[in-house]
Amino acid sequence: MTGYRSGFASFVGRPNAGKSTLTNALVGRKVAITSDKPQTTRTVVRGIVHREDGQLVLVDTPGLHRPRTLLGERLNDLVEATWTEVDVVAICFPANERIGPGDRRIAESVGKLKKGIKRVAVATKTDLATPERIAEHLLDIAALGRELGIEWAEIVPVSSVSGDQVALLADLLLGLLPEGPPLYPEGELTDSPDEILVAELIREAALEGVRDELPHSIAVVVEEMGLREGRSEDRPLLDVHANLYVERDSQKGIVIGHKGARLKDVGKRARLQIADLLGVPVFLDLHVKIAKDWQRDPRQLRKLGF
Repeated sequence: MTGYRSGFASFVGRPNAGKSTLTNALVGRKVAITSDKPQTTRTVVRGIVHREDGQLVLVDTPGLHRPRTLLGERLNDLVEATWTEVDVVAICFPANERIGPGDRRIAESVGKLKKGIKRVAVATKTDLATPERIAEHLLDIAALGRELGIEWAEIVPVSSVSGDQVALLADLLLGLLPEGPPLYPEGELTDSPDEILVAELIREAALEGVRDELPHSIAVVVEEMGLREGRSEDRPLLDVHANLYVERDSQKGIVIGHKGARLKDVGKRARLQIADLLGVPVFLDLHVKIAKDWQRDPRQLRKLGF
């Protein structure tokens, strides 16, 4: 297969920079959860883009931030370990915001990576900015590169929402990969186990509309998942039993809502997303439990999969 390219590209950036939405836009379907709450991503999700001329494996990492908890430290370690193993690192700079200290810190870290890793700058969320603002933003990104001694292989403005320049970004990223055979079988869109994707979809549904104190306190574990026995092949049903963990009693009340209304709504939305993802009707059994201060407790973090 001459000219066929394959390899790994990692999107990095501060929380809420549009990394997960961009991953989903490139893959063509949802493989990473998105939320308007920062720090939604907690795992390194790989989305796989299959093309005639190559295979691009996207590594979507959690947003880098100043950690306030043991969980935060572990997430940052995860990001930095991921960076060292990819062919291309693409920093996402949202076009609707000025470049700030957080962006600069990430760029400095990326500047110190080994020489062979290509650096790309992506101006995300261009649908939220005027053409003048985008032009100014691209100049700021170029200036930041010069100041930190980073040679940008590309600087690309994109909108994952409108799809503007997403295909161009895929072309450019693919062009930066080494020649080599496919890394994943045709048709596989992510290497995350179904249980992880299902837990993430439940967490995404639970994050919708919660007050600001809750985003980081929610963790989801799928305890059991499998096709219900005794049903005919043309009427399958997937049983999912999951626990949603919060840190305090008061949070449990918020998640469950008045007379259980909120939890019912979370369950309904998550069930539809899971059915859509796995292509099978779903029965979702969801319980809310308390794991006191789990973000700071090594034993609890292990139990919850961090």
